[in-house]
Amino acid sequence: MTTSGDLLQVTAAHGADEVRASAAIWARAKARRDQDPEPAAVDDTVPGIRRRLGLEGARLLLARRAGDPVGFTLFAPREQTLEVFYVAVDPDAWGCGVASRLLLAAEDQARQLGRETLELWVIDDNARAIGVYQRAGWVSTDELQRDPTSGRVERRFLRHLR
Repeated sequence: MTTSGDLLQVTAAHGADEVRASAAIWARAKARRDQDPEPAAVDDTVPGIRRRLGLEGARLLLARRAGDPVGFTLFAPREQTLEVFYVAVDPDAWGCGVASRLLLAAEDQARQLGRETLELWVIDDNARAIGVYQRAGWVSTDELQRDPTSGRVERRFLRHLR
């Protein structure tokens, strides 16, 4: 899958190197979002990605621009939905449409699996991510939960396909 003009490619990722590349993107994006002085070590972020990849039917898609990893998404089918666990973009590529393209790829997967609804949880004060989701047609719900690791409040978003 390639978008026209910017040579952004989104492909399925399978190997350990691609998992590590995704973990590095996550660490950099999280550090920028939370204004941390340094990103977490990749070895500290890999287990979360691997845990989600262990779910039945889970898929990791990696976005590359000029061959370099710039973003990823990880999702798995649920009984009625496709749940998106990660959408992360390297901060150097923020604002370039990478997240939107990854969300479209997740929608394509949902359609292929016969799912009409996608769901995700986002940190409730992550205005940047929430704006991306809303522009892509995702709708906020009133459902809240506290992330057991960070303690931060998360909000559930849904995307209904037509």
